[in-house]
Amino acid sequence: MSKYYQVVEDLEINLEELIACYEEFRESKGFSTDNPDNIDFNAICINRKPGDPKSISGGNIRGIYWTYPDNSGKEEQRLEEVEEEKYTQICPEFKGTYIETLYEYLTLRFKLGRVRFLMKPPRSCLSWHRDPEKRLHIPMITNGGSRMVIEDESFHMPANGNGYITDNTKYHNFFNGGETSRVHLVATLLPPKEVNNGGLLNIDN
Repeated sequence: MSKYYQVVEDLEINLEELIACYEEFRESKGFSTDNPDNIDFNAICINRKPGDPKSISGGNIRGIYWTYPDNSGKEEQRLEEVEEEKYTQICPEFKGTYIETLYEYLTLRFKLGRVRFLMKPPRSCLSWHRDPEKRLHIPMITNGGSRMVIEDESFHMPANGNGYITDNTKYHNFFNGGETSRVHLVATLLPPKEVNNGGLLNIDN
């Protein structure tokens, strides 16, 4: 059993339909990023603050994190805090699609902040960093060379309809060592961290 992630095996997800919707919006909408000079981070934002398109622009796309950028041993903050609990409205372009259906289902199961499609290009890697919250990953398109590393543990998340709750409050990164893009639906998890399926899923330990 992992110290850093939990598998959610009972999600009701039509993965083929989700991928088809993603591909359609990838072609028409394209990706957003906080810094076009960095190829490691590519997002399509699924929800936003009600009536506020600026909440899915600039640093709000990636969000606050902390890292050790050099050999000084000093931790540094990057970007500013995001008001995750205010991200309660699905972006208008997804209304009436399977993405909206899935979003509504997930909000019944989990208390969510931002929800995004995150694409990592082939042979790319995130920085070694930590985030304020844990995350729900739903792998959609992946390869055997795509792995998440949390502290001293490395693992692959297959695209099989399962969800993965990852402890992003620990130092971690994600690398795609394959030759195809990796795409996950990633949601910020907020307290209370519970699954409304008749039982609790403890992600605090």
